[in-house]
Amino acid sequence: MLPERSRRHVILKLALPIIGGMLSQSLLNLIDAALVGKLGETALAGVGIGGYAMFMVTAIMFGLSSGVQAQTARRHGEQAWSHRAGALNAGLIIAFLVALPLTLFCLWQAPWLLSLIGQDAEVNDIAIDYFRWRVLGLVAIAMIFCFRGFWNGIQRTGLYLGIIMVTHLVNVLASVGLIFGHMGLPTMGAAGAGAGTTISIVIGLCLWFGYSLRFAIPSGFLAHRPTLRVFTTTIRLAAPHSFQQLWFAGGYAVLFWILGHLSTSSVAVGHVLVNLSLFLILPGVGLGLAAMSLVGQAMGRDEQVDAHRWGWDVVRIAWVSLALLALPMLIFPDQVLSLFLAEEELIAMGRLPLQLTALMIVLDAAALVLGQALLGAGANRTVMTTTLATQWLLFLPLAWWVGVTLGYGLLGIWWIQLAYRCLNSLWFALIWQRRRWQELIL
Repeated sequence: MLPERSRRHVILKLALPIIGGMLSQSLLNLIDAALVGKLGETALAGVGIGGYAMFMVTAIMFGLSSGVQAQTARRHGEQAWSHRAGALNAGLIIAFLVALPLTLFCLWQAPWLLSLIGQDAEVNDIAIDYFRWRVLGLVAIAMIFCFRGFWNGIQRTGLYLGIIMVTHLVNVLASVGLIFGHMGLPTMGAAGAGAGTTISIVIGLCLWFGYSLRFAIPSGFLAHRPTLRVFTTTIRLAAPHSFQQLWFAGGYAVLFWILGHLSTSSVAVGHVLVNLSLFLILPGVGLGLAAMSLVGQAMGRDEQVDAHRWGWDVVRIAWVSLALLALPMLIFPDQVLSLFLAEEELIAMGRLPLQLTALMIVLDAAALVLGQALLGAGANRTVMTTTLATQWLLFLPLAWWVGVTLGYGLLGIWWIQLAYRCLNSLWFALIWQRRRWQELIL
């Protein structure tokens, strides 16, 4: 079931720091949900809608991470040491030029953007305040994506874990203080969670920048202006992934719009379920990021057979890891949900959907890993079309039909999501086996 020991060691050495950082990020989102949940169902629903609006905006910049990492890993495999940071330099410039006007637009049009997702005026008022605080950190988030892609591309994944743990500590302290007015800070309620997160992200960017100034100069960081080819390659790789992530995040926004047609309770429970699903998904994505580097470096060495093998080796580890993480949610759903939901009727509503969530994430392991591995090979358009086709042409229409039209509600939607995840994994496995991605040149 598992790959041989030496390859398992390489995978885990790369992936564990990324997984630790991603788990801590997801855990922090769950802590925010638990804190805001103490303010009531309306506040929890508002933060849920504002958070997924921010997820959608952030997705526009997300492709920068894979674009920088794929090029960095390829240069690392070619042993072009002084040119490894060329994509990082280009990515930082692109991040600033795109994220700054996007931030100003979101601050201006926040009421309109949030009205597209939520139908309840009271919930939307909370969502707007939370979203505006979060979007102030968008430029910093975009630049952090670039730094993360560079350091992951040269297999220095431990740095990601160290920096993110510091920023999370700041986030928890700032959010608690601003939500409830502790430590002499103003009492901001749900909006305090957004302000605390933005403060921590800015501090995180300072840490990434300082470390890179100290250790990435030999790789060409800020040493020379990026060439036009590096700019165009970064945009070519980043654009499909960003487009995919934007529409993927938009799919979650549509999902919450569908849940909003059911009830505020469905939105609140759905917010908890999605956060818990991200808690399970992110370790799979972390393993996928390790696969991205290993596949990219193998292709840089022109070892195509080894690149293909790395993909399946990582998938095997992902199946086992995700199954272990999902087990408590499958066996003890009430205890898990009670951490976030106070009312018994809400816990009952989320019980079976949470068990389905645990099952679907394990079945989705191949898509989580091989999707990232394909990005490492440069097959960004393939990943984009596959992901969006299954989500927008299959899952969302069926979710509306089963959940709203047929009246099966939240539970019916989660059954449809289980089928969609299975199909997604099977399709990515088929793409990986066909090996057309091995013909791509970066």
